[in-house]
Amino acid sequence: MLRGKTIIVTGANSGIGKATAAELLRCQGRVIMACRDRERAEKAAQEIQQEAGPDQGELVIKLLDLASLKSVRIFCEEIIKEESRIDILINNAGIYQCPYTKSEDGFEMQFAVNHLGHFLLTNLLLDLLKRSAPSRIIVVSSKLYKYGEINLDDLNSEQSYDKAFAYARSKLANLLFTLELSHRLEETGVTVNALTPGIVRTNLGRHVHIPLLVKPLFNLASRAFFKSPEEGAQTSIYLACSPDVEGVQGKCFANCHEDQLLAKATDEEVAKKLWDISEVMVGITT
Repeated sequence: MLRGKTIIVTGANSGIGKATAAELLRCQGRVIMACRDRERAEKAAQEIQQEAGPDQGELVIKLLDLASLKSVRIFCEEIIKEESRIDILINNAGIYQCPYTKSEDGFEMQFAVNHLGHFLLTNLLLDLLKRSAPSRIIVVSSKLYKYGEINLDDLNSEQSYDKAFAYARSKLANLLFTLELSHRLEETGVTVNALTPGIVRTNLGRHVHIPLLVKPLFNLASRAFFKSPEEGAQTSIYLACSPDVEGVQGKCFANCHEDQLLAKATDEEVAKKLWDISEVMVGITT
């Protein structure tokens, strides 16, 4: 049970984030839904509260647009002012294979939302997480990281852009962020671990074009072979709640078990360089 614990879930209005929020609310946690669109968040909150059943915890909606560094800073200022503790931060929100666009700060959108927004969010909340120790940070990545590469000279995809590659790179960045952050959190009582949820039926793929004639077959196949959002959320919930991962640091999990990563995701030198560049991009020093 999570009574007395406060949890932030980014992207909690749909998909894995919504399923995660519902289960944590059911476990009597105080769940802060960090969402970009208030109307969609309020609709999702009603559904989550219905799913959570009796004796549920408290559900709070806060606006957060991870494509805007200003929005991230305002969100964190409000959290620090209003919350006495944060026990669990779940960096769940993401954007998948969108056409080439830039965030309001001038960054390629997938890298901005999936990596930089969460990078700034986590760093700005670190002091509160440390004061709340033992606390946990959970980073949702993807097995598609395997197809990504970190080109430190073109993180903004200005030389070339491939939407699938850009997504894979952002998910690799999540894992390298987890690795470097785990070193920085030693002896603090705060742990950080990542996870890959598998292929899940969500609206994450809304930017992926599927031919009209193929859609019925695709929808049938997705129901047969893809995980439901509730199934996809299980590892997030495990990392948030389980005593089995108490003190575990800097690992990646899949299906509630530790997963082995490719060497590109455990490269200490690249992780450190990515961290330093990310600090410059978001305008912080640590």
